[in-house]
Amino acid sequence: MSSNAPGRPEPLIRLDEVAAALEDLRTEIGGEEPLADVLHRLAETAVKGIGDADAVSVTVLSEEGIRTAASTDEPLARIDRDQYAAGRGPALHATHTRKPVRAVVAEDENRWPEFVAAARDAGVQACLSVPLLLDGASENEGELVGALNIYSRTASAFDPFDETLMRLFSNAASAAISNARRWHHASRRVRHLEIALVSRAEIDQAKGVLMAVHGISADDAFAWLVEQSQRQNVKLREVARKLLLSVRRR
Repeated sequence: MSSNAPGRPEPLIRLDEVAAALEDLRTEIGGEEPLADVLHRLAETAVKGIGDADAVSVTVLSEEGIRTAASTDEPLARIDRDQYAAGRGPALHATHTRKPVRAVVAEDENRWPEFVAAARDAGVQACLSVPLLLDGASENEGELVGALNIYSRTASAFDPFDETLMRLFSNAASAAISNARRWHHASRRVRHLEIALVSRAEIDQAKGVLMAVHGISADDAFAWLVEQSQRQNVKLREVARKLLLSVRRR
């Protein structure tokens, strides 16, 4: 039976459309695709799947601070930045409370004046922000990593069902962030291992040079390298590298 069959409830049709859009997005995303690209495509999919949506942005918390990692409408990204600068607004409130927040420009000027001013300048009338949580199925679980924000130029936009749909997109965004973190950590471990292997090779070569030139044992050669490292206050691999360079020059 088609999802658009006569008599099928409209919310179910919307749910089917969003589920299909997310499935298409999941199959298209590559494992090593940059996180910013993944989040941007996810935001674009949310704009198409949520009724009355005019723009979507992704707020991300990181060690460097809070920022907008993706936005389908760059001019509207100013609404996010003004919230960050003021330290308040629906996006930040969603991260602080770990709960979805719906804001209406005509009603929330006293509560979030900076957000309302920026939204009015952009012609936005309503906003829905949903928290992004990693590894948690409930609001009290999982690491908080940001919020998914959806903006509309229609004041009556976003009903409880839209909130449910946004949770699907927020779960997808959280998964993308989690996968990007794992890939980044794995890549960093590989780089560290590569450095360690290169360092070990250089140290062994330096030991061989000392053994051949001075007729000493491997232990004595290593002890000499350690002594030079401590005396010069540099890493052992740097001492070995300098020794090898001096030999090559000769």
